[in-house]
Amino acid sequence: MVLRTGEQYLEAISHRSKAEIFVMGKEVDDVTKNPFLKPSVMAFKATYDAAWDEDSKDLGRAWSQFLNEEVNRFTHIHRSPEDLAAKVKLLRKISHKVGACFQRCVGFDALNTLYITTSIMAEKGRKDYHQRFVEYLTHVQKEDIALAGAMTDAKGVRTLKPHEQPHPDVYVKVNQVTKDGIYVSGAKANITGVAASEEIIVLPTRAMTKEDKDYAVAFAIPLDTEGVKIVVGRQLNDARRFEGGDIDGLPYFYNHEGLVIFDNVFVPMDRVFMLGDWEFSGTLVEIFSAYHRQGYGGCKAGLADVIIGSASNLARQNGVEKASHIQDKLTEAVFLTETMYAAGIAASLNAVKVGDAWWVNPMHANVTKHLVTRFPSEITKITTDIAGGMLGTAPSEWDLKNPKLRGYIEKYMQGMMDYSAEDRLRMTRLLENTSLGVAFMIESVHGAGSPAAQRIMFSRLYDFNYAEEVAKRLAGIKSDVKFVKKPEPWRESDTEKVAKS
Repeated sequence: MVLRTGEQYLEAISHRSKAEIFVMGKEVDDVTKNPFLKPSVMAFKATYDAAWDEDSKDLGRAWSQFLNEEVNRFTHIHRSPEDLAAKVKLLRKISHKVGACFQRCVGFDALNTLYITTSIMAEKGRKDYHQRFVEYLTHVQKEDIALAGAMTDAKGVRTLKPHEQPHPDVYVKVNQVTKDGIYVSGAKANITGVAASEEIIVLPTRAMTKEDKDYAVAFAIPLDTEGVKIVVGRQLNDARRFEGGDIDGLPYFYNHEGLVIFDNVFVPMDRVFMLGDWEFSGTLVEIFSAYHRQGYGGCKAGLADVIIGSASNLARQNGVEKASHIQDKLTEAVFLTETMYAAGIAASLNAVKVGDAWWVNPMHANVTKHLVTRFPSEITKITTDIAGGMLGTAPSEWDLKNPKLRGYIEKYMQGMMDYSAEDRLRMTRLLENTSLGVAFMIESVHGAGSPAAQRIMFSRLYDFNYAEEVAKRLAGIKSDVKFVKKPEPWRESDTEKVAKS
C-alpha cells in the first residue's frame, strides 16, 4: 500500500540540508520542532491521518488508475463529478479536525491542472510534457508526497507585463536552458504551507504573451533544493506560539504562508512541464483557478462550522443561548455557511469532462469563491457579536496561571457554573484565532484570486446577449433568440472549447 501515515510524513520532512527556511529572521533546521511552524506541520499531517481515520478514510482515499491501487485523495486525478464532490466534503471534514487551513489543497489542484493542461498540449503535438508529467504523478502517488503549489508571483508593478518589469525576475523566469534542465530565478509569494511540504509545483500566474515566453514555465522540484529560500510570513498573534503555553497561541494546529525565492535554481528536464509555451499559459491559469475556487466551498464551510460552534458554546457559557436574537444570528451564520458549501458541491456535480479527467464547472466555481470573499466576514461579525468584547480583551493564559490572580480570574471570568473560567478562555481563544485569522478572513478574500478576478469570469461566461434576446421575445419585441439545449445563458470557457475540439 502506498498510503503514508501521519508519522511517516513527519519523519520525511524533519531533515533539510539544502533549502534555507527563515522564521522571523532566524534559520530553521527542523520544521517539525520549531514552535512557529509545528502547528502548520500538524495541520498538514491531518491530511495523512484522514486517509486512516475511520470517520474520513472513505473520503481520504481514491483509486488510482496509474498504480491500480488506493492513494491519498490529495494525490488523485479526478475521475468523475463524484470525485470532485468528495474533495469538497473531505476539505470540510478535515477542517473540523484542525480548525485551520491544512495547506495541501494548492498542490492537489496543481496536479490536476497539469494533468489536463499537458493533455491538451499533447493533443497539439507536445506529447513530451504529458509523458513527463504522468511519470512525475506516478512518483507522487507512490511516495504520497506532500506538495505545495506555487502560482502567485511577486509581480512587482502590477500594470506591467512580466517582460516589462524593472526587476526582470519578479515573475519566475527561465535564465538558461541546457540539455539536462533549466535554471530559474524569481519569487513566488503567499505560498501556503510551503515549509511543511516536500516538493513544490510551480505554475505561471497569468496568461503570457510571446514576449513573456521566458516566464511561461511550469515545473516541480524537491523543497530541499540548492538555491531555494523560504521566508515565512507573519500572522495574527503568531508570537504567542513562542510562549510555551497551550491556550493563547493555539499551538496545536495552524497554517503559514511564505515567500519562496528561487536563486538560479536548477530544475531537471524530466521535471519541466511547460517551457516557453506561452500560448497555453492562459488555459492553465483558467483550469487551476476554477479548481481552487471550487475547493473553498469545503474548507471555509468547515472553518465556519468551528466558528459557529465556538460562538454557540460561548452563548451557552454566558447563559444566553436561548435568546431569540442569538438564535437568529446563529441561523444566519448557518445559512451563509451552507450557501458556500452548496456552491462548491454544485461546481463539482456540474463538472466538465476534459479528455479522461474531470474539471469543475467554471461558473459555479467562480460563484463559490465569490461567496467566500463575502460571507466569512459576515460570519465573523455575527459570531463576534455573540461572543462579546472579551473576544479581543480576555486576560492571558499566564494571568490565569499566576497564583496571585487565578482566584480572581476564575471568579470574574466565569459565566454559567457548568463551565470554568478556563473553559471560557479556551473557547474565546479558539474563536479569536479561527474567525480573525488569515485562513478565514484574509485568505477568503485573496486566496485563489481577488474578488475582481471572479467578477471578470462572471462577465466572460454569462451571455448577456442571449439573456437579452430571451427577454425581448417575452416582452413582444423583435428577437433573434435561438433556444439551445443548455438551460443556462452561459458561454463556453476557453477550456471547454478546447475540450470539445
